[in-house]
Amino acid sequence: MGHRALIAYERPDGSYNLHHSHWGGLRLRLTYEITQETPFGGDPPDERLQTIHTHLLEAASDKAIDDVLDGLDVPHHPVDIEPWDIRCTLDTIITEYLDYLHHEAFYVVDPEFEVTVYRTHWFGLQYDCKAVTDSPTVGNGALRTIRWYDGKPVGDGFAQGEFRALKNVTGDMVDREVFAGGEAIEYLKQKLAEWVGEEQELIIRTPACNAE
Repeated sequence: MGHRALIAYERPDGSYNLHHSHWGGLRLRLTYEITQETPFGGDPPDERLQTIHTHLLEAASDKAIDDVLDGLDVPHHPVDIEPWDIRCTLDTIITEYLDYLHHEAFYVVDPEFEVTVYRTHWFGLQYDCKAVTDSPTVGNGALRTIRWYDGKPVGDGFAQGEFRALKNVTGDMVDREVFAGGEAIEYLKQKLAEWVGEEQELIIRTPACNAE
């Protein structure tokens, strides 16, 4: 199935180009693989790909993207070179493109190639209780930054396990009719907010707040 991730590269105008990675969520590998010399990850540095990346950030239309990629023949890279979309806002990406079930990570790359990585937490409860049979996967979850120490993510596995346990308990309370309506989601949001430290960032998107 892969370890899918989305990557947002900031453009000169402050909008973003959106790219996909099939394995980018694995061990948060792109955090250090994406650099100015290797904008799509991989090794060794390739000046041709650096130039292509720059031109993609300047492209203002699908036609311009096609012109940049015309005749391109390069080996597979950790990040797909052809963008999913261009000139997006971050809010549009995390609300309309990010699949909180299937994308394990989300990376934001600034013009200096500083990379901010978020883990995704899906709020769907259909696998955690009988009462819920379907839940949207896009625009329905939380993004949580990772603490790093000495080049390694601290507590990443624990945080993911903690959230899985929280969903399990929440699903059980839904089946026991302790929670009704949107109360289960509010409980998930509340617990996450309590757990995330001051040095971390928590971003939440749900169908209810997306409609506001």
